Amino acid sequence: MTDVHRQHYNVTFALLAVAAVAYALLQSLVAPALLTIQNDLHTTTSGAAWILTAYLLSASVFTPVAGRLGDMFGKKRALVIVLVVLAAGTALAGLSSSIGLMIFARVVQGVGGAVFPLAFGIIRDEFPRERIPHGIALISAIMGIGGGLGIVLAGPIVQNLSYHWLFWVPLFGIGLATAGIVVSVPESPIRTPGRIDPLGGVLLAGWLVALLVAVSEGPGWGWGSARTLGLFAAAVAIAFAWVWSESRSTAPLVDMQMMRIRPVWMTNAAAFVLGFGMFASFVLVPEFVELPTSTGFGFGASVTKAGIFMLPSTLGMLLAGPVAGRMSSARGSRLPLQIGAVVSCLAFVLLAAAHDSGWEIYLAMLVMGIGIGFAFASMANLIVESVPAAQTGVATGMNTIVRSIGGAIGSQVSASIVAATLSPAGDATERGFTLAFVVAAAALAVGTLVALRIPARLPGGAELVQNA
Repeated sequence: MTDVHRQHYNVTFALLAVAAVAYALLQSLVAPALLTIQNDLHTTTSGAAWILTAYLLSASVFTPVAGRLGDMFGKKRALVIVLVVLAAGTALAGLSSSIGLMIFARVVQGVGGAVFPLAFGIIRDEFPRERIPHGIALISAIMGIGGGLGIVLAGPIVQNLSYHWLFWVPLFGIGLATAGIVVSVPESPIRTPGRIDPLGGVLLAGWLVALLVAVSEGPGWGWGSARTLGLFAAAVAIAFAWVWSESRSTAPLVDMQMMRIRPVWMTNAAAFVLGFGMFASFVLVPEFVELPTSTGFGFGASVTKAGIFMLPSTLGMLLAGPVAGRMSSARGSRLPLQIGAVVSCLAFVLLAAAHDSGWEIYLAMLVMGIGIGFAFASMANLIVESVPAAQTGVATGMNTIVRSIGGAIGSQVSASIVAATLSPAGDATERGFTLAFVVAAAALAVGTLVALRIPARLPGGAELVQNA
């Protein structure tokens, strides 16, 4: 790679970071404002829930497809198209006056999930070798940072402006990043000739939609209902068909040989659990502190104050991301993932054991942010270190999907535990929250064991690639 391609890599990183922050904000900003949007658009709780579900479904389906297109036709070109579509969906959401239009806009926005794998690919292709781990770590950490920042900013934006500004604010960042990338970012020279396998794409969409609809609607339908169990069964069956089809395709969307590489599948398993933990905290902590003090354990916080309780988590991610990046460069990416999993588990242990005072919540969330920051900053690097450059987009795209699925399941499982332990009067109980904290801690303990089993890199930077 010549210096011509690398001379603006700091500018490239800044623009990629702005695009990543904008997408991550859109992922979480609407969550605290769902009740406000529900009332304004005159819809039901189930209808409002689709504002989150539609976004996640769309992102899960389009992320690997766009990552593959970037590998085939150029990552800059694919990223610009993705950002233009994301901007259109965001503007449409800001103008929406009905729940149907809002849900459609969120489906369009979900295409933006490809921002992260495409950004990882650009960094791998364009940055000096010694800067690649640090750059990937920081972009990856932004997924958590932006998510936490969205929870913090939602309250002040809605209270002082309107929920429409939850879309106008990120739209400004998307426009800035798009214009800058068009002008300043060089096109990556690495291409992977091929085509998109239509059957693989349809089957991937099929099992993801079945799984995520079951997870999202399960609390309302009932986890043992015929609809929920039927969708879970369909997801399993279609997933098996997808793996079978991709294994025999001459141009698979996702190379199953790649997915069987031990560092890849183990990192994806860790990503699932860490996504579970992060989104569990996004659901549990704001709800916990917003409960009235008359419950005997709530803090009576407003939506804005609940966001302030989450602020230490965002600060922790900001602090941990750069440290994890430097650690990845010097020691490899396995160690920061292990540290992140252990520290995140510790945060939920703290929440389960001590949550009577505000400072205990602040401390636990700071620990949580540090853990998630270390873990998120390392996972993409572990994937990139283990696959050929030509498969960067699709491999990191699948890691992003697994993380999102873990987040969807973590948030719904946490909410279901609280709902299943209501008092006879129908009020949330301290026991329910404590149990949810313990379940999240147990999940992250499993994630820690997985992280400890990921093979180490061999001296000289080679990876110890082992098949399952």
